[in-house]
Amino acid sequence: MNEPGDTSDEAEAPGEPGDADPGPTGEADRPETDAGGGSTGTAGPALSPSLVANMSGLLRNAGVPEDQVADAGRHGHLPLLVVENLVLPEPADHDLATVVEATGLSAELITRVWRSLGFVEPRPGDRIFTDVDIDLLRTIGGLLQMGVIDDELVLQMSRVLGSSLARIAAALVDAIEPSDEAVDGRAEGLLPQTLREEGADAGGFAQVAPVLFPTLLEVMGFVWRRHVQAVARARITREHSGSDPDHMVVGFADLVGFTALSQQIGTHELAAVVERFETIAYDTVTEAGGRVVKMIGDEVMFAVGHERAAAEIALRLSETYRDDDELSDVRVGLASGPVLQREADLYGPVVNTASRIVGIAFPGTVVCAAPVREALAGDVDYSWKSIGSRNLKDIGRAQLYVLRRAADGERPRSSRQRAEARRAERREARVTEMEEQREKRPRRGRSAGRSR
Repeated sequence: MNEPGDTSDEAEAPGEPGDADPGPTGEADRPETDAGGGSTGTAGPALSPSLVANMSGLLRNAGVPEDQVADAGRHGHLPLLVVENLVLPEPADHDLATVVEATGLSAELITRVWRSLGFVEPRPGDRIFTDVDIDLLRTIGGLLQMGVIDDELVLQMSRVLGSSLARIAAALVDAIEPSDEAVDGRAEGLLPQTLREEGADAGGFAQVAPVLFPTLLEVMGFVWRRHVQAVARARITREHSGSDPDHMVVGFADLVGFTALSQQIGTHELAAVVERFETIAYDTVTEAGGRVVKMIGDEVMFAVGHERAAAEIALRLSETYRDDDELSDVRVGLASGPVLQREADLYGPVVNTASRIVGIAFPGTVVCAAPVREALAGDVDYSWKSIGSRNLKDIGRAQLYVLRRAADGERPRSSRQRAEARRAERREARVTEMEEQREKRPRRGRSAGRSR
């Protein structure tokens, strides 16, 4: 989330590759190519000749035309071409009309499912479906006829699967196609360390890739089953405890100064910052029993069923980011109450309140709505400070509190920490004063009414 008032210098343009020194004829040096047409020094990171040969041979054995192999070699895209053909080796020979005839599903439903999965909408005559696609859609059609599922459930699950697996796919391709800075002329990052050090001579990519993707499918299936078990167990536990299954504590943690930082560092440094931010968020939230709902740029949204767990997550996030040398402070907002849970996301006034609260919190602080404060009123581990009633956009006025650990008030602090605390208190007092003055001013509508 952008911090109001952030100012920074213009972003530096990413460094362009330097022009090659002109050769004797005045033309730039051309990249060398191996006998298979693979480039050893083109747009992407340099690949060893043995690695190029292995990947080229793998593609030819898979039936990829020679001109495509040569073109990928010239442009440094052999790893991606291998991925494309290994992940989906079946030929796409069928168009929409063929799939309709083979599955019994309507063209409209097939199109909606395909679109919900995040794929380009099939047009009449486009041969984009494989035999595996037809088998899957035929199975879905059978379940629909039996009444086990309905159209809306199919589309809902398609949206969830599509959005989730798209992220996994992007992360995998990023790992396979690293930046120039991440590769020092050895084999690609997909290979094990031993093969990278040996230049992928021992079978290399052709030996690893066919095993990698089936393994990933098994891992995804295993992780999915464990998540289903965890969600079911959590629902059972909450129902047995008699608590409202819709009651959740929602939090947002926003990295301070991210907008200015993103304009002052390069893309690779920025990627490292984002990765560090996400790693801390996931580790901290899950360790305390919560769930990361989603990452929104420089902000993490999390949820948990109990106020005490939410307080611990919020304070640990604030403390961990504060003590991290690579990141700035975060500000955290908490609100609790009934929420609508749909497709792993959360909706409702509680979510909106937490989002608005984090926007007015000061760096390094945890600000909570009144229901969170009330639920933890008797907990001696926490201390509270009222910052008055604030007007939250599109929500209205809400009583807010700063959450701190009770021990923080007794712990001796450095002069810098005391100075920061005084500045924060002055800012809080000034904002409260401005809010009170604004409330005292007569509104134009009221004044006009009195004058009439």
